[in-house]
Amino acid sequence: MGQVRVAGFGVSLDGFGAGIEQSLNNPLGKRGPELFQWFFPTKTFCSMHGEEGGTGGVDDEMAQRSMSNFGAFILGRNMFGPVRGPWLDDSWKGWWGNNPPYHADTFVLTHHEREPLVMEGGTTFHFVTAGIEEALRLAKQAAGEKDIRVGGGVSTVRQFLRAGLIDSVHFALAPVVLGQGEALFTGLDLPALGFSVTEQRASEKATHFFLERK
Repeated sequence: MGQVRVAGFGVSLDGFGAGIEQSLNNPLGKRGPELFQWFFPTKTFCSMHGEEGGTGGVDDEMAQRSMSNFGAFILGRNMFGPVRGPWLDDSWKGWWGNNPPYHADTFVLTHHEREPLVMEGGTTFHFVTAGIEEALRLAKQAAGEKDIRVGGGVSTVRQFLRAGLIDSVHFALAPVVLGQGEALFTGLDLPALGFSVTEQRASEKATHFFLERK
């Protein structure tokens, strides 16, 4: 059975994993995209969006690792889109167009039921109302021997970490100070949860830290 991983998760120097005021026009919050300037220019990111070119080097290697060997994904509702409350219709299908970059079963945490959404490229969004442990159970069934990626946002990653359900974490620490936003580490004692740093790699745009749980 594969691992449950957080991978390529951008964090500011002051510990924020997203900016303030997330919205349709600012899905990562104001200044949130600054956390991923290591990722957006890479060959891996370009390829995910059907484009040629992109940069290589450490960040591209880290981007490849952050997307490799996953058989299922778990997302929070806010990560899927800006719609709040009950689903009024099926018009919102995610930020990514008709062919999302997941290409696997993707489980979206929500309080409101919705039928599965089949997209191009092998992605099917499943909407889970029974909490993180049920989402993980379903994701394990879908992933088989491959890993499961808990993709965010901040609240979802915090819930899984607090529950002791994450095996490994890759944080991409960006040389950015946001000042405000969604705090990732507040109230989290990662050593007490069994995590320690096992690897680090640096580029001009990020320092990549890998933590494993004993």
